[in-house]
Amino acid sequence: MNLASIRIITTQVRQLVEFYEYVTGQSFTFYTEDFAELRTASGALAIGSTRTLELFGGQAVASAASNRSVIIEFYVDDVDERYQQLTDIAHKDIVQPPTTMPWGNRSLLFRDPDGNLVNFFTPVSDEAKKRFSKQV
Repeated sequence: MNLASIRIITTQVRQLVEFYEYVTGQSFTFYTEDFAELRTASGALAIGSTRTLELFGGQAVASAASNRSVIIEFYVDDVDERYQQLTDIAHKDIVQPPTTMPWGNRSLLFRDPDGNLVNFFTPVSDEAKKRFSKQV
């Protein structure tokens, strides 16, 4: 089994797509005005409008802009360089500047326009580099 994607449900599809295109430097593909996807080598980030919830059983299935438990993570080549590139993101959206974590990743934590946590990280310890060398 492989994780295929993470989907964000939002009332602001275009705004979130533009944000993620900006911070990742990669383009999304719009399949409809209500659904766009960014494909990477290891999975996809999908963004769907609240209108897509009707296909899954109705509006009660998920609530836009209410995530308080998931962090969307992107492996990047150099997290400190990315931090410098993202200085124009309002500082209120930066939760934690690049910090080396006990498990060996250097991480930058910030919020997207819907308030979802996003982590850009780079493995820096030998163990972390080894752990991720098979995935990227």
